[in-house]
Amino acid sequence: MSHLTLGIICGLAFGAVAAAVMVPMQFPDKRAAISAAFINRFAIGLLIPLVTLPTPYWATGLIVALLLSIPPAIVTKAYAPILGLGAIGGVIIGFVSGKFGN
Repeated sequence: MSHLTLGIICGLAFGAVAAAVMVPMQFPDKRAAISAAFINRFAIGLLIPLVTLPTPYWATGLIVALLLSIPPAIVTKAYAPILGLGAIGGVIIGFVSGKFGN
């Protein structure tokens, strides 16, 4: 599968998971919060298969995911859930990218 196609699929899946996790939570502007989370996680899923680093695929995923998760974690001060979900998703997408990307 091409890296772009894989990135779009991974981005949609990771974005959907992030949005689903946030549905039961309360926010002053819930639509904006869920939309921002979806877009951030979509970007992570899209970019991991497209980035080439001299590291194993899982490490590339972890690096990209953490770099893109740090800004929203700083803004919201919710470091553990944002960085944790980002790291887990990044490693998983890195493995998927290594296995299914060509």
